[in-house]
Amino acid sequence: MTATDAKADLRFYLQSARDALLWKLEGLPEYDIRRPVTPTGTNLLGLVKHAAGVELGYLGDTFGRPSGEPMPWLEEGAEPNADMWATADESRTDVVEFYRRAWAHADATIEALALDTIGTVPWWPSGRDQVTLHHAVVRVIADTHRHAGHADIVRELTDGAVGMNENSHGMARGDAAWWESHRSRLERVAREAGRGA
Repeated sequence: MTATDAKADLRFYLQSARDALLWKLEGLPEYDIRRPVTPTGTNLLGLVKHAAGVELGYLGDTFGRPSGEPMPWLEEGAEPNADMWATADESRTDVVEFYRRAWAHADATIEALALDTIGTVPWWPSGRDQVTLHHAVVRVIADTHRHAGHADIVRELTDGAVGMNENSHGMARGDAAWWESHRSRLERVAREAGRGA
C-alpha cells in the first residue's frame, strides 16, 4: 500500500482546476473574456470571479476565517448573478489577482485546520449548515472543475482552442479536416438516432 497525504491530494486537484480555469483567459482580448457565449450569459472572466467567491466562502467564512475581501456582488440587495460577470471597472488583472488571493486564503485554511474540522456554511439552512473541511474542499474542487469544463466549451466556441492546459490538451489527435469529418459523422448519427426514436 502506498502512503498518501490527503491534504496534498486535495490541494493538487484543486490547483489543477484553478490553473485550467485561468489558462482559458490566456491569449484572448478583453472582449472575448467577457463576452456572454450562452443564453444565460456564461463568460470566461465571470467564471473566474465566481470561483474566487466560492473559495472565500467555503474555505474562509465557513470556518470562521473571513478574508476581508470586499465582495459587493454577494451583499443583500445586490443584482442577481452579479458574481458571474465582471463589470467594465473590474479589469482582467483585478479579477485574476482577486482569484489568486482567494487561493492563498483557501490554501492557508487547508494548511491550518484538520480535515475533520467542522465549519458552518452561512448561506445554508440552519440545522443543515455544518460541514467538515474535507467536505468543503471536495465541494470546491468539484465546483471549480465544473466551471473549468464550462470554460473549455466557452473557449472552444470563442476561438476554437481546446484542452486542459498548454501541455496537455487531452484531445484526440487530428487536424481541422479530421475534426470536421468527425463532427459531421456525429451529426449524421444523431439524425439517424432521432429518426428511429
